[in-house]
Amino acid sequence: MYNPSHFNTSDDRAALLALMRAHPLGALVTHGPQGLDANHLPFEVDEAAGVLRAHVARANPLWQQVPASGGMPAMVIFRGQAGYISPNWYPSKHETHRQVPTWNYQVVHVHGQLTVMDQERFVRGLVARLTREHEKRSNQPKPWMMGDAPADYIDQMLAAIVGIEMTLERLEGKFKLSQNKEARDRLGAVEGLAAVGEGGLAGVMRMG
Repeated sequence: MYNPSHFNTSDDRAALLALMRAHPLGALVTHGPQGLDANHLPFEVDEAAGVLRAHVARANPLWQQVPASGGMPAMVIFRGQAGYISPNWYPSKHETHRQVPTWNYQVVHVHGQLTVMDQERFVRGLVARLTREHEKRSNQPKPWMMGDAPADYIDQMLAAIVGIEMTLERLEGKFKLSQNKEARDRLGAVEGLAAVGEGGLAGVMRMG
């Protein structure tokens, strides 16, 4: 992607991993027999092992396109905070009128090799970990567990999905947060976002 130096955060690996964990629904982009394809999946980020993990429906042809002899090049796109920036929020606009609208956002592109993990133990463990994590995030008073459902039903559901794993070979980050604007205009954008309820984007811009 086009990534000017003032927006490029690729060297801050910790920040990129933090965004991936905070926004785990990634777009897995592959190139198969029918051309480019994108699948939207919640990922487990395992920095220690250097991989992303997820699962797809067994009916999804994606996993059958991965060579059995080795991996397939792929990319996963994670998106963080994003929002429209009005020129009206810049103090300088009211003086010179030399400002235009833009869109601020945070994205991480992960490049690596995709492999299929069609083992019941892998899939069961992955689903259990993802469930624990996201039940916790959703503040459930009594988190759902796989054991809450009949064992034969869980076995049936697990048989209908296939695990996948992708190496974390290269991470590329772009945090476009008005770093190219003067301080007063950036602060104006932060205040404008907060006023229209975009507190998440306003917060990361303020911290950045």
